[in-house]
Amino acid sequence: MYYGTYRTKTYIAGDWTGDKSAIDQLRKWNDSEYWSLSFVDAHDITQAKDSSLNCSIKASLKKRLDVSKTFVLVVGNDTKSLRSGSCSYCQSYNSYWSGCARGHSVDLRSYIEYECQQAVNAQMKIVVLYNSTYVNKEKCPNSLKSLGTHVAMKYYREGYTYWNYVEIKNALMN
Repeated sequence: MYYGTYRTKTYIAGDWTGDKSAIDQLRKWNDSEYWSLSFVDAHDITQAKDSSLNCSIKASLKKRLDVSKTFVLVVGNDTKSLRSGSCSYCQSYNSYWSGCARGHSVDLRSYIEYECQQAVNAQMKIVVLYNSTYVNKEKCPNSLKSLGTHVAMKYYREGYTYWNYVEIKNALMN
């Protein structure tokens, strides 16, 4: 399938279990006619099956990254420590030989580490959104700590926590 050579999409990465509510909020704003946040989600392009090999899933992620102009990472409490996606967790990985039984190249990076490095290599616009009321770069993967725009997704006022729509929109749209 041909996806074109133009990078026009927005790629959202994050802990899809621990930070799903934050990712869902971005998509809700994007899908709503009321809010003026608008982006084309790269995840609508192609999907890999959950039962796929980690290298197959990374190939699918690369297709989406290759057509993306903006890389958004949602950072939560566990983002930096996630290991899912490393070949070391694949049944085809032989730790004794440090190789793949299927002959694939070995990549010990997590999905998040892989996505972040691809975004850096492609010189994409980078937006790091913290699923919190403050920016804590210690929770951010090292490859993005000093790059892009870093914004807290929430703010605290008079005892309540609110989504920080204005700051998020400004980071994504500028």
